Amino acid sequence: MEYKLLINGELVDGAGTMPVLNPATEEILAECPTASEDQLNEAVTAAQSAFEQWKETSLDERRAKLGEIADIIDANSDELARSLTQEQGKPLEEAMVEISGAAMFFRYFQSLDLPVEVLEDSETQRVEVHRNPLGVVGAIIPWNFPVFLLAFKLPAALLAGNSIVIKPAPTTPLTTLRLGELIANVLPAGLVNIIADKNDLGDKITTHKGISKISFTGSTATGSRVLASAASTLKRVTLELGGNDAGIVMDDVDVEAVAPQIFDGAFGNNGQICIAMKRVYAHESIYDKLVDQLAELAKEAAVGNGLEQGTKLGPLQNKMQFDKVKGYIEEGRADGTIVAGGEVPDGKGYFIPPTIVKDIDDDSRLVKEEQFGPVLPVIKYDDIDDVIERANDTDYGLGGSVWSSDTDRAYEVAKKVDSGTIWVNKHADVQPHIPFGGIKTSGIGAELGEEGLAEFTARKVINVAKA
Repeated sequence: MEYKLLINGELVDGAGTMPVLNPATEEILAECPTASEDQLNEAVTAAQSAFEQWKETSLDERRAKLGEIADIIDANSDELARSLTQEQGKPLEEAMVEISGAAMFFRYFQSLDLPVEVLEDSETQRVEVHRNPLGVVGAIIPWNFPVFLLAFKLPAALLAGNSIVIKPAPTTPLTTLRLGELIANVLPAGLVNIIADKNDLGDKITTHKGISKISFTGSTATGSRVLASAASTLKRVTLELGGNDAGIVMDDVDVEAVAPQIFDGAFGNNGQICIAMKRVYAHESIYDKLVDQLAELAKEAAVGNGLEQGTKLGPLQNKMQFDKVKGYIEEGRADGTIVAGGEVPDGKGYFIPPTIVKDIDDDSRLVKEEQFGPVLPVIKYDDIDDVIERANDTDYGLGGSVWSSDTDRAYEVAKKVDSGTIWVNKHADVQPHIPFGGIKTSGIGAELGEEGLAEFTARKVINVAKA
């Protein structure tokens, strides 16, 4: 398939090209067009022009377009999911869930409103709060969920009345470019622009004077640079960044019941999820049994090409992450005991089996840092207040979970965990109507829900004196 950039409603060649690899085979999947700075400027100019028209359209018209995009995603879900598996690596079944989830998120935002809020309507004055669009949004998308995370940003931006320039990750641009081709004739020219790059246009987007807001999902280190560069033009910024989510497993759990849920919370998408469970604290009374259960699940999980039926975990998405995770495995081997996985197979593909590490302490790099891969440390504790303090002893604050047969007891613990989201007896449950975002170095602002929609708007107060 030939891929094109989407600029000003036209499908165009890039100024250059780059190979996109299939991480399961390390073979070139396709040649992808890459944009120049001039093409980025063309996209922003087109988006500025489209914004002037789009902001005047009715909310009903905007909603209708979101519905059309959702229908297109659903109608092409098989093709998009297969493309996603080939470039990202995740099993085809998970890719289908991502594609259908994206369509669902578009339909959720289609249902929202932007009502005028009346703060006061008295004899002396009427005070209203209006939500106006910002202008051009720059959306920078990571490689772990290229389509799903796009659906955190694109429908909210459009419903609020903005235009957008989208930059997918260089290792996973193809499905996004294909989606751009599918929706090109549905939207006004220039409203949605999609460019790809070799990681050389990010700072041009974040400093561009024609862009009013940056919505970024990615690592904390990159997010810090995004914030610094966006400050030069005082852009609005939403950052959803890294996490080191702790799962606290209390002494009264049914280990056999919760172990599969904990495993999925840690190893979904091969652990390449910002809100994956990165470390598990298990009470000493159930520690050995939980470790054994997780180890069995790890040994049973089929690792392979995501297009092959029965695959539970595909490859890591790229060579850089593959090498990084191999380093964390060696940290686990030195600092603890590997009870499942730990051996990287020979041959092509960035495959790493799910790895469980026990008898490891909080000061290990594997516990303190975000591994973003299929390696899970399981740490023992005996005092609940102590483990809460240990779970909170991190610069991150994205998510976390508490597991107990007594929901009320778990709830009291959950209130004391420092994170943007804390789940009880589940993990990584993201729904479109629930705002999502981190604290500390895990991000700024929120996405999803009415609160997430508001972040794509500017507050305008109209204060009228009455005679």
